[in-house]
This record gives sequence, structure tokens and C-alpha cells, in this order.
Amino acid sequence: MNYKIEICANSIASCLEAQKGGAHRVELCASIPEGGTTPSYASIALARELLNIKLHVIIRPRGGDFLYSALEHQIMLKDIEMAKKLNVDGIVIGCLTPQGDVDMQRNRELIDAAEGMSVTFHRAFDMCRNPFESMENIISLRCDRILTSGRKPKAEQGIPLIRQLVKQADERIIIMPGSGINEYNIAKIAHETGAKEFHLSVREKIESNMIYRTPNLSMGGTTITIDEYAQEITSASRVAKALKNLQQANSDNNLIRY
Repeated sequence: MNYKIEICANSIASCLEAQKGGAHRVELCASIPEGGTTPSYASIALARELLNIKLHVIIRPRGGDFLYSALEHQIMLKDIEMAKKLNVDGIVIGCLTPQGDVDMQRNRELIDAAEGMSVTFHRAFDMCRNPFESMENIISLRCDRILTSGRKPKAEQGIPLIRQLVKQADERIIIMPGSGINEYNIAKIAHETGAKEFHLSVREKIESNMIYRTPNLSMGGTTITIDEYAQEITSASRVAKALKNLQQANSDNNLIRY
């Protein structure tokens, strides 16, 4: 089985750790606490310089819902133009209508702008009214894959739906589970869903080197708690362990089958 791991990378450091651990590609994002937004030009440019693996970039101008204004749509088109100039391998998008359906016109315009690049429809899919109808619409848009947690907070909880989606997709599109996947549950999710690509972050907290600290002051809002004196960075060893566990589970299944 040709399994592939995509790492949700929140920084260049995480990109490099993902590559070191053997990941197939990274999805570079900013603002992870908001679910991921488009990273800076410099971050994308440096990631492209330093990575030999595939580099995908999320195209999302803000956190919140996936119903975008005309102005936000123009921002996304400009971001895709930038990503293409920097030789990014793929983009990650998702626009919905007020009724919770896939916005065919908006998504088609973004996909047309990304011609020649791989396209992933992100977890806006999990906010759709009807997952099976939405999947067919996304297939008709010629996206390469759908990132989904099976409409649950964590992919492990969404296994039943992910399994149904993989079956209905019938290799017309890649169904890529994501959210809460780690080196300990990835083999189970692979076995029970039939998925071949997986989206995970496997980060570790790295303590800040700051000596002087002001612990009662935060640069962010009060709705999201952020540790100002630590960074979450992908762990190469955890990436490697996830891959090893996937391959081992596949080997064991083959032994049982034959």
C-alpha cells in the first residue's frame, strides 16, 4: 500500500521537521488556532527554497466560516497568483454557499487560477449540508482530494463516514482523513477507512528562551488561550513513527491476508 502523510505545518521549522521525518508533503498554514490561514509571502518563498518534498499552501484569508465576500475572493485569487509564481505544488481551498453547499462558481474560479497545481478541498467540506452530494460536486470540479474529519471533531470519531466516503469516491478523488491523527491511531484509521493519505501535525511544545517574562499579559484575544512562551513545532521523530506504524500495520495485514 502506497501510504502518504501530509503534515499541517505552522512554520518553516515544522516544514523542515516534516521533511526530516519522511513526510510526502506539507500544508503550510498561518494562524493555526483559527483553523489555518494563508501564510506570508516570505514563509512560502523560504519553504519552497528549503523543501525537496511537495509544498501545498492553504488559501484562506481569515478564520471563521467559509462564506466569502467578493473582496475576500479577490484576495484568494491574488494569493493563488503569488503561490504559482513561487512554484508551490498545490493549494488548499474551500468556499461554501449560505445554504451549506459547495460554491461551484467561486471554487471553479480559484481552481482555474491554480491551473497546473494540485487542489485539495479542505475541511470546509465538514461544514457542508450533505457530504455525499458535496463530494460529487467537488469531484466534478476536478479537485484532487478532500480533507475531512468525517464531520466530527476528530477523524477517529468520524471513521464510519470517512469509510463511506472512501467507498463512494471509488478512487475518483482522494479522501484524506485529518484532525487528531497521530502516530498511535493512524494505523487504525487507515485499516478501518481504507484511506491512503493522512493529514496530521504531530507537534511538540518547545519552550521559549525568554528569561524575562510578563505572564499576565497576552498579545492575543481572550477567546483563545495561547502560551506566549512556547512554540508548537512538528516533531520529525513523530512523523517517522507514524510512517513506521502505517507500514508495519500494512505488512501485518498482508501477512494475514495471504
